[in-house]
Amino acid sequence: MSEHIEEMERAAGPGVAVRPMREADATRVLAIYQAGLDGGDASFETTAPTWQAFDAAKLPLHRHVAVDTATGQVIGWVAAGAVSSRCVYAGVVEHSVYVHPDHSGRGVGLALLTALIRSTEAEGVWTIQSGIFPENTASLRLDEKAGFRVVGIRHRIGCHHGRWRDVVLLERRSTVTGV
Repeated sequence: MSEHIEEMERAAGPGVAVRPMREADATRVLAIYQAGLDGGDASFETTAPTWQAFDAAKLPLHRHVAVDTATGQVIGWVAAGAVSSRCVYAGVVEHSVYVHPDHSGRGVGLALLTALIRSTEAEGVWTIQSGIFPENTASLRLDEKAGFRVVGIRHRIGCHHGRWRDVVLLERRSTVTGV
């Protein structure tokens, strides 16, 4: 196990546990998703999908939730979807990570990304990528802490709430898979 992963595992503060996402988590996961979208800097999406659409888009082995151990309530989630159906990209996924605004700054996002890195590497994924608005500095810092690097900036890639937005493309290459 890499020293960086061990350090990331210690990042979540006390009272936070990460476990696989279950269908029973759907309502809370989608509510946290919508809260992130409502902030305006999380995604080009403006409305969280139905559970059926979410379930179809995210890879089952790479969905995790963070739970407040005192309340049992889901406080964040991470999931990954395939970037392409072409076999050459079988080891490349794109991640989404959302933490309820009331629980930011507790190390929840890093704990979730650590779980995602572990699950993807165990299944032979060699690259996790992400696209983040440059204004979303918290997400950029989170990905950097998890070992992601900036690949480039996609300028004016899409129109969001009436303005053209840039997206910073990041990736994390596995140090154990595909090397």
